[in-house]
Amino acid sequence: MKGMELLRKKIDQAGFKLTYVAERLNLTYQGFKKKLDGDTEFKASEIAVLKDLLKLSDAEVQAIFFDDDVD
Repeated sequence: MKGMELLRKKIDQAGFKLTYVAERLNLTYQGFKKKLDGDTEFKASEIAVLKDLLKLSDAEVQAIFFDDDVD
């Protein structure tokens, strides 16, 4: 879950509320929360919106969405 922790940190640093980010993704708050909790996966289009909205670098996108938390 390191990626989602980083995503939440980026949202906080940007000064956005989760409800605002959910709206930008065309998701309900509950739907966005499920993605943050790892219950469902982000779509490529949602990742693109988040990259633009939060001004994420390619490395940050990789760390948040694609690096596995394998123990």
